[in-house]
Amino acid sequence: MSIIRTPDERFTNLPDFPYEPHYVELNRIRVHYIEKGEGDVILCLHGEPSWSYLYRKMIPKLSVNHRVMAMDFIGFGRSDKYTKEEEYSFRMHCDTLIAFIRKMDLNNITLIVQDWGGLIGLSVVGELQERFARLVIMNTGLPTGEEKIPFSFHIWRFFAKITPVFPIGRMIYFDSARHNKTSKEIIAAYDAPFPDSSYKAGARAWPLLVPLRPGDPGTVETKRGRDVLSRWNKPALVMFSDGDPVTRGQEIIFRDLIPTAKDQPEIVIKNAGHFLQESHGEELAENIVNFIDRTPIKSSKKQKSRSKK
Repeated sequence: MSIIRTPDERFTNLPDFPYEPHYVELNRIRVHYIEKGEGDVILCLHGEPSWSYLYRKMIPKLSVNHRVMAMDFIGFGRSDKYTKEEEYSFRMHCDTLIAFIRKMDLNNITLIVQDWGGLIGLSVVGELQERFARLVIMNTGLPTGEEKIPFSFHIWRFFAKITPVFPIGRMIYFDSARHNKTSKEIIAAYDAPFPDSSYKAGARAWPLLVPLRPGDPGTVETKRGRDVLSRWNKPALVMFSDGDPVTRGQEIIFRDLIPTAKDQPEIVIKNAGHFLQESHGEELAENIVNFIDRTPIKSSKKQKSRSKK
């Protein structure tokens, strides 16, 4: 097992990202997260091939009355990275998130997920449902290997598997540039965790870990997650964009699956692609604050931030 760490200098002077890094060691792996504010926890989980930088436009609004945390999965952002694709697995990512939640003793969590953040995050809800108070589900899925997978995903999966060059920043740019202006500095910020190809094993592995057939690794976790969601009695907001060819239609599945999702308005983010946090972060944050305000919970204990930065 070979583990590498992106040099700190790669993360200096990133646009609109003034957050101090925080680290926790989980199973001898250093996992990075950012945090801001005080109060009940809002936990933001990124997807492929991004990192916590994706939530930078949302954090200022969300952190006014809450403790906002955004974790980098292993292989992404400032978290440690395995150099071999086979070191990454669906279960490893679930175990990492579970260990993070337990190590940080997080409760009454409002969970915000997108893309792989949803596959892992909602699977973990199936195992730690008592820790979560609300769900915000955006541009993601929870495949069990029994669904029809969009052809656009098969193309993406094939590309991730065979391309000799995996231009992470430019991939995010091509999606979001249609919906907002994305500068070279922002592209560089998404590239920052990956100085060369040896750092990209996790990003290459994730598309190959999506369960495509019954019995594939991960289906035990996603089926458990779906079962828990089908009986979910706490608030849930489903909020997808209108321009994501990979996850289009999944919002209907989640609204039908989760009983309490029907209690919330059907919000569609207009003129947005897959990375809706990049193009419409402020709008998403406003919708989430309104969702939290109309679904108050009684906190068992107030959770204070370790850093007010």
